[in-house]
Amino acid sequence: MPKMKSKSGAKKRFQFTGTGKIKRKHAYHGHILTKKSQKRKRNLDHTAIVEKANEKVVKQMLQA
Repeated sequence: MPKMKSKSGAKKRFQFTGTGKIKRKHAYHGHILTKKSQKRKRNLDHTAIVEKANEKVVKQMLQA
């Protein structure tokens, strides 16, 4: 049986913290930034933790 491969897109988008939670980046910070306020852009800069509801799906994508 061949090895299971993790989703390469998920590998680039998610990271595990030291306590085992999953970090993610905010959306809407890629382009068309001129109309967004400084405060909004600054808050989108920080990472967030993946919600409990989505954690199982993300872990499945990351398992190798």
